[in-house]
Amino acid sequence: MNALLLFSLAFIVFLLSGIRIIFEYKRALKFRFGKYVKLLKPGFRWVIPLVETIQIVDIRVITINIDSQEVMTEDNVPCSIDGVVFFKIDDPEKAVLEVEEFKFAIMQLAQAALRDVCGKVELDTILSKREEMGKNIKHIVEQETQAWGIIIIDVKIKDIQLPENMKRMMANQAEAERSRRARIILALAEEQAAENLLAAGKLIDKSPSAIKLRLYQTLANIASEKNSTILFPFPEEVLPRNTKKEE
Repeated sequence: MNALLLFSLAFIVFLLSGIRIIFEYKRALKFRFGKYVKLLKPGFRWVIPLVETIQIVDIRVITINIDSQEVMTEDNVPCSIDGVVFFKIDDPEKAVLEVEEFKFAIMQLAQAALRDVCGKVELDTILSKREEMGKNIKHIVEQETQAWGIIIIDVKIKDIQLPENMKRMMANQAEAERSRRARIILALAEEQAAENLLAAGKLIDKSPSAIKLRLYQTLANIASEKNSTILFPFPEEVLPRNTKKEE
């Protein structure tokens, strides 16, 4: 009786130890004595203990950080650039059987591609065209990973670290550019003001009454502060007048 009970318990443990639950967002590769058998879909699965093993693969979108890379740009500016890779397992069988540690392999490919792409362009291009740089890196990486059953969804450049002296030079350049624009705007304003004053002077010159009104307005502006005394050495009537008739 005791032997039968022990056998029953051992058999139950044997059955329970082979139970596997595979989630919807995962797939499992089954191996029998180390040889690949088939791909297991989500749900309740049972494998033969000590004979069969499974390897779980996540088929959701996976994110890998590209460690900061020291890059020398085409215009000989050293900078540190890091990014992120988004990819998805399309064929779990190839991802496991064709490459060892596919995550590590993708990270190495992305690092090499980042150095290669950013080293062929100038710093201004990297700073202003991050999206384009990411697409170029993605194109290089996905060419290598297609045979592994992996889809590269996107590659983004996250941060660009520049030397302190380069930051100061760029800040000085930006300040000089803003100063140049301000001077151009001021010059245009002076030009437009001069044109308007010339047109106004020609219009006022045609009417003696307008000249007199302009004189009174100027005197009123001067006396607005009430801290000045205006003296006329001669009457206003003796001022030269335009003999032309008012229009």
